[in-house]
Amino acid sequence: MFQTERRFLRLLFLLCILHYEAGQVFGVWPMPQQITQSTDRYLLSPQSFSFSYSKDSAAQSGCSVLDSAFKRYYSLIFPDAADGARFSNIWMDPTPFTVSVSVKSGECDGYPDEGSDESYNLSVAAGAAALKAQSVWGALRGLESFSQLVYQDKYNMYFVNKTEIQDFPRFEFRGLLLDTSRHYLPLNAILKTLDAMAYSKFNVFHWHIVDDPSFPYQSYSYPDLSSKGAFHPMTHIYTQSDVKRVISHARMRGIRVIPEFDTPGHTQSWGKGQPNLLTPCYKGDVPSGTFGPVNPILDSTYQFMSGLFKEMKSVFPDSYVHLGGDEVNFACWKSNPNVRAFMTKMGFGHDYTKLESYYIENIVNISSALNKTPIVWQDVFDYRERIPKDTVLEIWKGVPADYRTELAKITHAGYRVLLSAPWYINHISYGQDWRNSYTVQPQNFSGTDQQKALVIGGEVCMWGEYVDATNLHPRLWPRACAAAERLWSNEEMTSNVDQAFPRLEKFRCSLIRRGIQAEPLFVGYCKDEYRGV
Repeated sequence: MFQTERRFLRLLFLLCILHYEAGQVFGVWPMPQQITQSTDRYLLSPQSFSFSYSKDSAAQSGCSVLDSAFKRYYSLIFPDAADGARFSNIWMDPTPFTVSVSVKSGECDGYPDEGSDESYNLSVAAGAAALKAQSVWGALRGLESFSQLVYQDKYNMYFVNKTEIQDFPRFEFRGLLLDTSRHYLPLNAILKTLDAMAYSKFNVFHWHIVDDPSFPYQSYSYPDLSSKGAFHPMTHIYTQSDVKRVISHARMRGIRVIPEFDTPGHTQSWGKGQPNLLTPCYKGDVPSGTFGPVNPILDSTYQFMSGLFKEMKSVFPDSYVHLGGDEVNFACWKSNPNVRAFMTKMGFGHDYTKLESYYIENIVNISSALNKTPIVWQDVFDYRERIPKDTVLEIWKGVPADYRTELAKITHAGYRVLLSAPWYINHISYGQDWRNSYTVQPQNFSGTDQQKALVIGGEVCMWGEYVDATNLHPRLWPRACAAAERLWSNEEMTSNVDQAFPRLEKFRCSLIRRGIQAEPLFVGYCKDEYRGV
């Protein structure tokens, strides 16, 4: 009799929780290209849940990327698995649920690159979910989507709704820039940023690793660059081991790492460890004791840059490298008599944009000889520099009218382009400024369909003048998530900011639960408030 009553109580309790919130459907950020959901939902039990490889998958057990992802996502889906398991055992027998993953191409030991296929299909039904992708990188995106579909009710029971997803990114390049020169960012802050990037389906980490204030990259070819140019030669540097750890952490999350070594400007820290690299400035006929941009007239400059870029090729596996090329102040070049003599010899007259062009063309040729695709800031195009057609231009200047004009000009010339101008989110304002990021339309400019296809994506930029590890994550998240959806999702399906708000609010709470210090969007609360973990 006792057993019968107990079974009845179990059934009654289960019916109550299945009825509770039965009408709710839980979404995914960024919005998939196609998603169909039902109010039918399935109870998940942590101790009877598993990931597996389907028999037809090209990747099987031993695939480093997916094996690691299965462990990671189990913990993300069931953060309190131990308590949940005990709770489930009290009231019901565990029901098995398996997420079966199939990929057509293994690539388990490779790195994501510009041609990586991130598409996936996900089907969630009773007792099982089927995730199919062309590559392991697409499978990672599908695992993230599945993890966001799982939710808990007020009794802390885990559920997932019946769901069908067909998904792929709108743009191939969805980047986030961190500046580690103006303030040093500890390794853990970078790794946590990579975690949050994966949750938002960003796929490029643009590492603006050095600049005027400091040179924290520890070069094995030119060790004085960091020993003399970093804020501190021991505590405020990125060793070769640190860089490898960042690249490995990113690879496991399907994220490319593209370094930026910005020249000829933004190089004051370089000169401390590399003599004769920077241009001596003059006051009248005598040196002033100060230095300007990289000296473009010396053969030794290009020998040094060639050596540094050979090292960069061996350290950073991605096929892209960012060469900078922005904000070059010509005053020092103009003051230097040797530079003026070189200008006359080359027939440049008094047009110092031609001297910058001369320098940039040499640097681009060095990178191209190393089979690296160069990215440069828009200044390089604006100064009419002769650069290979495979060069990618990045637009960082101006209000919408300005960057739309620039998009039209650059694509008309046949170059691929990235848009970052509207996503400088180191700039902050009171209120919901994420809405401005969300309404950006990267292909809304005057041009042909062929021109618009040359817009390969964009990136969020977090410059470091007022940002270090104390405020990096609250300033980044969830504000960067607005750009993440704009770069992944169908623009027409995600055009309504008010409709996006509750989804982003929920996703922000998911970030909090995962240990990301994402700031509030507005008044409200999360079920799981940030606990400082």
